[in-house]
Order: sequence, then C-alpha cells, then structure tokens
Amino acid sequence: MKLFTDIDLDGLGCGIVAKLAYGDDANVFYCSYRNLNQRVEHFIDNPEFFQTDTFITDLAVNEHVEKKLEKRFQNGHPIQMLDHHVTAMHFNKYKWAQVVPAYETGKKTCATSLFYDYLTKHQKIQKTDALDEFVDLVRQYDTWEWDENNNIKAKRLNDLFYMMDREQFEEDLIRRLKSNPDSFSLTDKENLLLDMEDKKIHRYIHSKDRQLIQAFVDEYCVGIVHAEQYLSELGNALHKLNPHLDMIVLINSGNKKIGFRTIYDHIDVSEYASRYGGGGHPKASGCDLSQETFEKFVANVFSLLPHKPDPDRNEINVKGAAYGTSYENRKGEISYIRLASEKVYEVIHNGKGIEQAFDSYESAEFYIKRNFASWLRFDNDYIRHLATALPATLDEVRRNYQNIIRRFIEEMVK
Repeated sequence: MKLFTDIDLDGLGCGIVAKLAYGDDANVFYCSYRNLNQRVEHFIDNPEFFQTDTFITDLAVNEHVEKKLEKRFQNGHPIQMLDHHVTAMHFNKYKWAQVVPAYETGKKTCATSLFYDYLTKHQKIQKTDALDEFVDLVRQYDTWEWDENNNIKAKRLNDLFYMMDREQFEEDLIRRLKSNPDSFSLTDKENLLLDMEDKKIHRYIHSKDRQLIQAFVDEYCVGIVHAEQYLSELGNALHKLNPHLDMIVLINSGNKKIGFRTIYDHIDVSEYASRYGGGGHPKASGCDLSQETFEKFVANVFSLLPHKPDPDRNEINVKGAAYGTSYENRKGEISYIRLASEKVYEVIHNGKGIEQAFDSYESAEFYIKRNFASWLRFDNDYIRHLATALPATLDEVRRNYQNIIRRFIEEMVK
C-alpha cells in the first residue's frame, strides 16, 4: 500500500490511519505541493508498483499527473484520491476520486475522516472509540470547528504535532491508539508542555500584531505579516484582533509560501489564492511566494509602517464611551466616534463630520480603521492633548474628563 499525503496534522492523521489499517505494508510519503507531482509521477510510471494499492489524500496533483492517474485507472491499476478542498472539486468527474468538503449532515470533513470512512467501509480497519475520537479531533482542528466549539483538546493535539519530531509523534500515537482502544487522551507530561507552549503562542501573536502592515491589495483590505510559526492560529487570532480587515496574509519567506486566513463567511480566500496558483479552504488557503506575489505583498508595501494595536488598559479613552472616543493615525489625523442620537453614531475626522451615519459603534470603528488606518489613542496622549487645547491642567482633565471631552468634540464640529 502506498499513500501520498500532506505534511500537516490532517496529512499525518491519514498516515496513522493507513499504518493502523495496513501495518508494515503501509508506505507513507509526506508531501508538499512542491514535490507531490514529481513523487506521484515517478511512482506510477514504475511497472513494479502497477498493482500497489495507491492513495492520495489531502492534496491535488496538477493536470499532467491527473491525466496519468486516469490512464492508470483505465489500465486496471489501483488508485484512489480523497480530498475535502473546494478547489479540488473538479476531480469528482473521475471514478477514482472523491472530493467531499462536507457530509450530508452539514458537518465539515477532513482528509483523515474521509480516509477513515473509506477504510472502514472497505473493512480495512476496525473502528474503536479512541480512533473515532482521534479522527474527529483532527477534523475539528483542520476545519477550525474546534474554535467554534472551544474544543481545546483538538488545538492541543495540533500544537503537540508541531512541537515533536513527526516520526516520534506518529509512533507514539499509533502505540497509544493500539494499547487503549476505549479512549484517546494526552498525558500529564504533554499537557504540561502544552501549557508552556500556550504562553509562548500568546506572546508570539501579540508580537506579530505589532508588526502587522495594513494595505489595500486588489479589492481587499488586508493585514500583512511575516511569520514562520503557528500560522493557522496566528492568522485567526490576528484577524479577530483586527476585524476591519478582510483577511490576514502570512508571508513565510524561508519556505517561499504565503498563507491567507479570514474569519468571514463572505470572503473566500481559496478563490483568492487560486488567482496565484494556490488553493485550500474558503477560510484558510495558500500559494507560493512567486515573483508576482513577492512584488504585490512584500515589495509594494515595504515602505509602509506597521499599524499600532489598540491599548488594552485605557480608562478614559475607551470604546463605546457616551462622551466620545478618539483615534489617530500615522499622518497625525484625529478621528472621533460619538453617539449623535439614539442608536446613531457619527464619525468626525480632522474636525469635520463625515456624511455617513452608523447604526453601531463597531461599524463606525470599522470605517475609521479601514479608511484611515487609525488606532485608539492612548489615555496619556489624549489627556495631554486636551490639556494643551483647552487649556487646562492635567488634573482638571482627569477629574472631569467626561464633560470636558463631550464639550471639546461639540466645539470642534460647530
């Protein structure tokens, strides 16, 4: 048995299921899009492997190899492709391919769950409670369902995968799934290591937030950051911190890869990635860092300075304040959001009100951040500005800041 699969947790899940089903007869190649086609073509061209059970999971070959796989099938040689990416749906025209992004119930699939289902159906593997749980943890992480369900166990399984040597991790999981078929769990030692890793990830996310560059690329407002670790979690976390953006673009110069992540249903990053020869999921996709994408996402934005994250310890200039909230950007432009009437917010930029009205504070902030690349002003900066402009002492501003800010904004727009 020969399996070509991806190098991420979902790909590893396929490898583990294969080795549990076929034992020592399972030969697994962990591939990337960069070497997949070459490896598959070399294998299927070798007459020695014409009768070898051959599987491709979680990856899609190019058109040239696709035609060769069809010829292999027509010649009676075994081949089966299993995938869940919407960008691979065209393979469903072949009898040897099955691309299913979601089950009939609406639950999203992953390559591991599809491969497990296939092997179970063909009586190649015996189902167990532990294996069922392991496969579903892989599925929840790969589809990001874990975030909706707050299933930390799925996230931790992926974190552990990236912390450990792949061969050792694979061996440990196979041994664990064999020795305890009734349940699947992580050890106390693994959880201790993961607690330390969680703190490291948290620090990494916030350091990358301070490096984020905001820019309009094509028709999208994107956040661009260079990163090599925790890409899926980083992209999701950065987008939650900056919801005014359409997507996060993750540049991995070392591997010459670009990742696209979004938290929005109306943004399809798989379609966007396909413009540059990539693909993936609607909310998580990628492509190569080519000359074209380097120019667009690196060279063209090189002169831009990183954005400034909002302060998280303000007590005066806080979001949603009835007396008004102030923002600024790197050009020195000042914006305010204030409640103009019941459930109607207005934006004042550089002393002038804009014509558009907003039905929520969040939509007004979305407008300011997207159009002016602004951030929430820090308390100390804002207080000093008010004390200089009024004039007033710093203590006077701090003691009566609500009335002072309200009057200050009203005088500004008269």
